[in-house]
Amino acid sequence: MKIFITGATGYIGTNLALRLANSGHTVHALYRSKSKAIPLKHNNIKLFEGNISDTKSLERAMQSCNGVFHVAAFARVWAKDPKIFFDINVDGASNILNIAAQSGVKKIVVTSTAGVFGPSINEAVTEESKKTIDFFTEYERSKSTAEEKILDLVSKGQNIVIVNPTRVYGPGLLSVSNAVTRMIKLYIEGKFHIIPGNGKSIGNYVFIDDVVDGHILAMNKGKPGEKYILGGTNASYKEFFDILITVSQKKYFLFKLPLPFMTATSNLMILMSKLFGKPPLITPSWVKRLMYDWEISSKKAENALGYKITPLAEGMKKTINWIEAKFHVNNDNLY
Repeated sequence: MKIFITGATGYIGTNLALRLANSGHTVHALYRSKSKAIPLKHNNIKLFEGNISDTKSLERAMQSCNGVFHVAAFARVWAKDPKIFFDINVDGASNILNIAAQSGVKKIVVTSTAGVFGPSINEAVTEESKKTIDFFTEYERSKSTAEEKILDLVSKGQNIVIVNPTRVYGPGLLSVSNAVTRMIKLYIEGKFHIIPGNGKSIGNYVFIDDVVDGHILAMNKGKPGEKYILGGTNASYKEFFDILITVSQKKYFLFKLPLPFMTATSNLMILMSKLFGKPPLITPSWVKRLMYDWEISSKKAENALGYKITPLAEGMKKTINWIEAKFHVNNDNLY
């Protein structure tokens, strides 16, 4: 196949582009920065300069492609002007889908987020879960809005599938989208000592290779208008760090940071951001998410697509091996 990918210089996008290229597909990769496109150097990858707001560049890059993976997104925890979330995640997605229709693209897979379904209240979240709590971030809200527009296009005959990854980790670009791997790296370097809240908040952690597999499976088997959660292992923060200590064989001190303190700190960071323009490390809405569990089920993707989950300990071991090799982290046993 000849496949067009947006967000190809990002964390998920780079891994997806290289996997497809190594499998013999021709990949048309959209990029804005030449330096960020360096990892995409491959005989089967053709680079196209542009962005998702520039329709002319999209037309050039999408020409003669059979399929599209729309992975690009504005996925920050904060923006000085929240409108940027909707400019990129909603209007940008509309540009991609409209041009795909005009170009005769047969199928599109759009990367959303499991955050659109909200937290788990009494049971694990599925694609059918009814949202009972308002969105915590403009990122989640914008992605949900984009999904609504996608379903409208599907009703008009366009072949679009949505995938909803959870908290992704593993080898690759250490970007904002790869925050879990950055946390793992800091821990094994002895630089991370915080357990948010009481450590009981549950999250879902998915290995990058599984997410890439899920995207490809959705392209091959996904049905128009369907959503597929691409998740991994459900674990509390305490369970996450217990596994990390065991797998890494490094035991550093960890202390629980109370949520009221984190809330106060995040409010101060927001104030400093307004005064000086520096993005906050955490926001009040991000801290509020920690008051809930985010237990996720990927059964639909497993049953319908053949999606498989890498256990957290196994994925973490592969991630640590990659970090130690790439960044020459001291691997002495500190037990």
